[in-house]
Amino acid sequence: MKKSKVEKEQVIGLAIDFTSCTILPVDAEKKPLCMIEKFVSRPHAYAKLWKHHAAWREADYIEQQLHVKLSSELLLPKILEILNEDYEVYHSADQILEAGDWLGQILTGTRARSASMASYKAMWNKEEGYGLSQSFRILHPLLEDLTETKLSGEIYYPGECIGYLLPEWAARLGLTDRTAVSAGIIDAHAAVPGCGITKPGQMMLAIGTSTVQVILEDIPYMGEGVYGNVRDAVVSGHYAWESGIAAAGDTYQWFIEKCISAEYASAAEREREDIYRYLEKKAQILNPGAGGMLALEWWNGNKTPYMDSGRRGVMVGYTLSTKPEEIYRALLEATAFGTKRILEAFNQAGANIREIYACGGIPVKNDLLMQICADVLGCEIRVSATEYISALGAAMYAAVAAGKEQGGHLTIQEAAYCMKEKQKRIFRPVTENVKKYQELYALYRQLSELFQPGKNDLMTRLKEFA
Repeated sequence: MKKSKVEKEQVIGLAIDFTSCTILPVDAEKKPLCMIEKFVSRPHAYAKLWKHHAAWREADYIEQQLHVKLSSELLLPKILEILNEDYEVYHSADQILEAGDWLGQILTGTRARSASMASYKAMWNKEEGYGLSQSFRILHPLLEDLTETKLSGEIYYPGECIGYLLPEWAARLGLTDRTAVSAGIIDAHAAVPGCGITKPGQMMLAIGTSTVQVILEDIPYMGEGVYGNVRDAVVSGHYAWESGIAAAGDTYQWFIEKCISAEYASAAEREREDIYRYLEKKAQILNPGAGGMLALEWWNGNKTPYMDSGRRGVMVGYTLSTKPEEIYRALLEATAFGTKRILEAFNQAGANIREIYACGGIPVKNDLLMQICADVLGCEIRVSATEYISALGAAMYAAVAAGKEQGGHLTIQEAAYCMKEKQKRIFRPVTENVKKYQELYALYRQLSELFQPGKNDLMTRLKEFA
């Protein structure tokens, strides 16, 4: 507020985008249990990040009992993990909240929850509520009243006003208690209007620690391997189909932190280059599939097409001459191949994607990855100029929550049109590379099918050793 020199009365709305499913057990005063002395040393009293996969046993158990395939990233496996491993934490929690909902609740004093997070991460829908709740007792007797207790609260859609800032928070934030607060939204989903996407035929590709791909359609998704398929939860009037890759930036970080030699680290330091930039420059001059390397991007499980968090990363083609930049490029190419696999799933289900908008920290910084994606997908990719496109999208929802009469907007479509970025960088496919990547993608599909669940149990058996 001080830097912007905007008067507090001019700030008409506030909305929060947050990684999801990131859950937090809180007491009746909305105090996180991890901040209570009794629970300070109890791991399950703390937030579980969206990429927490330790509940994979619970996810497998839910699939066996309810015949529903769930990622271990979602809400129900994480709650069941708390109950299985620390009953006292589960019992002491008045609510188990998405962290984004927790922030909304403490700012307004309400018990509001977000339809964005409830529908994509907790199997809620407008017509049936938590549709599987009748079956929760099969998983554990204490889950029978889960939705009426730990998950209680009224559910609002992004852009709906859940309340106004409490005076205490207005003072702490330098705002007024007439500042409208919108229901929260999943961070990547906020980037959809942030990129200017408000209609079918457009795809949002967010790349950060993981990737998220979202498109808008007029019909529900009827295929396999897509994680989200919800109406009105991103842009009213449309279903938002969502999938993604469970590890992208996390994979590159793993490689650089665990596998780069002292020789390369010293060379980057001598050239006064960030190690990422140093590797990118060396990988940039290589051809597609350099060194005969090919990778599967499953370092944190597979979403499309197998929906199996037990799948593991694969790299083939090593020789004694393999260079770090060849491995790094293969990891970038694997991200692009996984993205193409999801794009194909969308189109096979009836979508007709004509425009791709990329956003997030990595597209802004990593030109090589974006050029590889353009070459692999065979189409132009428009890249947002800011890392904070989700924050821009959240501001759009805040403007809708404030309403037209207060100087905001009537719909998210109107907000996106008026508030979108004016310029984007464009990456165009290189014809020669497109042909090479078509061949490499066919090999990627072959490699993927070698480790298909049910066809090859090698990864399942390895997981037991882990």
